[in-house]
Amino acid sequence: MFGLRLVLAYSAFAALAMAVNLLTQEGVARLWPYPGSLYVAILAGTLTGLYTKYELDRRYIFAAARRSARGEGRRFLLYSLNGVFTTLVFWGMELAFALTFEAYTMRYVGAVLGLAIGYWLKYRLDRRFVFAHDT
Repeated sequence: MFGLRLVLAYSAFAALAMAVNLLTQEGVARLWPYPGSLYVAILAGTLTGLYTKYELDRRYIFAAARRSARGEGRRFLLYSLNGVFTTLVFWGMELAFALTFEAYTMRYVGAVLGLAIGYWLKYRLDRRFVFAHDT
C-alpha cells in the first residue's frame, strides 16, 4: 500500500481506533462514577484502541501474516512498547486540556489532538521496528 491510499487507510483506521478509545472511555466514565474515574476511563480506552489499531495495522497497512502465538505475542509486545511514548503524548494532551479548560468536552478535544499526533509517530516507529521484516 503506497501514497494517498496508505494515508487514507491509515487515517481511517486511526479514526476508528480513536472512536473505539473514546466510546470505551465514555462507557467507563458512565459506569464508574467514582474518584479517579478519569484515569480508569483513559486506561480502558487506551487498551481497546490499542488492540483495534494493532489488528487493522497488521492486516491492512503492513499486510503482515499472523505468526505463531509466540511470534505474534512478540510482535504485539514490540507494537505496544512503541506505543508507550505515543500514549504519553495522548494522555498528556488529554489531561492538559481537561485540567486547563475544566470543561468536559475540551478533554475530548485534547484526546483527539493527542491521538492524532501519537498515531503519526506510531506509524513511523512501527514501520521501522515492528513490521520492517513483513513488508
